[in-house]
Amino acid sequence: MPSPESINQNTLQLPVKRIPFLTRVRLLDYRSIAACDVRLGPLIFLVGPNGSGKSNFLDALRLITDALRTSLDHALRDRGGVHQVRRRSSGHPTHFGIRLDLQLPDGSQGHFSFEVGARSHGDYAVQREECVVGHASYLVEEGQVVASKGISVAPPAAKDRLYLVNAAGLPEFRPLFDVLSNMGFYNLNPDRIRDLQSPDKGELLTRDGSNLSSVLERLEKVHGGSTKLRIEECLSRIVPGLEGVDPKRVGHMETLEFRQQVEGSTEPWRFPAINMSDGTLRALGILAALLQARVEERVHLIGIEEPEVALHPAAAGILRDALRDGSRHAQVLVTSHSPELLDAPDVSADELIPVMAEQGKTLIGALDEATRDTLRDRLYTAGELLKANQLAPDTEAIPEPTQLRLFDLESR
Repeated sequence: MPSPESINQNTLQLPVKRIPFLTRVRLLDYRSIAACDVRLGPLIFLVGPNGSGKSNFLDALRLITDALRTSLDHALRDRGGVHQVRRRSSGHPTHFGIRLDLQLPDGSQGHFSFEVGARSHGDYAVQREECVVGHASYLVEEGQVVASKGISVAPPAAKDRLYLVNAAGLPEFRPLFDVLSNMGFYNLNPDRIRDLQSPDKGELLTRDGSNLSSVLERLEKVHGGSTKLRIEECLSRIVPGLEGVDPKRVGHMETLEFRQQVEGSTEPWRFPAINMSDGTLRALGILAALLQARVEERVHLIGIEEPEVALHPAAAGILRDALRDGSRHAQVLVTSHSPELLDAPDVSADELIPVMAEQGKTLIGALDEATRDTLRDRLYTAGELLKANQLAPDTEAIPEPTQLRLFDLESR
């Protein structure tokens, strides 16, 4: 296995992408979230206890990717239908809304927003959808294009699907479609990683890691394999004695084979994935999810749910380094309730979005100024504050649903 020095040299040879990222996210009546308005940077930790609603924030973003890759109907059905997605409360909201403000690969800025209303018998309609990219824009209401700018011909619209799918055929909106449809959200499943896997191109890691062997095989062939070497170097720091991992063909299927030093042996022993622990397999999947963006230009945002699960607390620092490494090439959003992961002075207030639940309602917002000053002056680390239950959103800055503005354009 190459030395860490040679790996770092290879790492430096890879260009860092100009990161197009979500600069601001607004959610309205999505699952347990009544309203939130947060600003995002290259690396964000969504921090809060279990059941507070951290995953609902990531799920709202994943809904967009799912709706663009398949259809809005499929994305809603996969979540139990629109009535399971819109927030349940005494106010009986019948809709939910999402707005994303973005920076695109060419540096241009824009936003994409829509509101979906629930109808009887599980039906729904896209009540309003708005998109602005540079000087081009459109506004769709109830299946009709009511305003457009900077485009010669507007494709037809439909009430039950996102108009951006049709608008992706226009050069003005294709970059936005590509960025949003290729966001990656991960909840790695060790059992799926252990299973024999069907070979594919390995361009994008699947949500559960079920094509990890193909992804590693591709990473081994790109840029001299430096990304795969980086993954192995990080993994070897988490799993003592581990020297590497390789894809292996088994008939028409694939699996993973690990190389690990065993006491008394001059050569590393080889172990199939089925013999490896949940923590090792999850760690490998997380590293591949994070570092695939170094070679795959389509990946601009990666969301990972609780990466610390099944890992020893001592591995938190290595995992944090990998998250920072990944955020040099794509925006990284992480949900966590691990003090160890945040127990470092370089975790800044701008990287933290605290989440809490109050009477079944999720509250998401920036830290208050006192907590920000504490972190800025390095009186405590974020991990120490989390242990003391002192990381909470500034509730006074969280908007009421009636105050949240999702749309800018006016109808003709």
